[in-house]
Order: sequence, then structure tokens, then C-alpha cells
Amino acid sequence: QVQLVESGGGLVQAGGSLRLSCAASGRTFSSYDMGWFRRAPGKEREFVAEINWSAGSIAYAASVKGRFTISRDNAKNTVYLQMNSLKPEDTAVYYCAARAKFGYMYDYWGQGTQVTVSS
Repeated sequence: QVQLVESGGGLVQAGGSLRLSCAASGRTFSSYDMGWFRRAPGKEREFVAEINWSAGSIAYAASVKGRFTISRDNAKNTVYLQMNSLKPEDTAVYYCAARAKFGYMYDYWGQGTQVTVSS
């Protein structure tokens, strides 16, 4: 069982930056791949970025590539999403999620943190 708590959301102007954090409970954080997803108002949840258990594999959605950076600190049981050059279309609730190593689906989800980018 993994519990995830996101933080770091807020209101920022277009072009600004935010860093989201996701703290995970348990002692097996390093056994999980971690992902960030988001849901904008009136839209379905979409993939943002993911990092595998060893940080050896990272992927981004095309819409954020070059602006967002995912990283993890297994010693702190935390995954981060550094978001730069934010755009109004990045406004959404951001969720982190955990997937067991070599697993297929994300099984554990946080409660989400709101990111609002004003124009």
C-alpha cells in the first residue's frame, strides 16, 4: 500500500514556474514507477510525465516536453515536477501516481493539487 500526498500547487502568472512535490508513505518507494497526471476543467485526465523506479527511464507528454522536468529522491520518498514557462493551458489539478515496478497500471493516486496559470 502506498499513500501519496501532493503539494506545491498555486496561482502563477504565465511564464512563471512552480515545483510540485509528491511525498509517498512506506519503505518501498524505490520499487515504484512514479507519474504525474493532470485534469483540466471539463477535460479528461491526461498523462504529464513519468519516471521509473531507478530514474533510468523518463517520459513526457509532448505538450510539456522541454518545459517540465520530473525527478525523484528515493531517500526522501518524494517525486518532483518542476514546471517552467507555464501557460494558461497548464491550469489543472495535478495528481501523482505510483505503479509497481514492471507493472502496467498506476494503482495508487494522490488527492491532487491545483495549479492555476493566469494570462
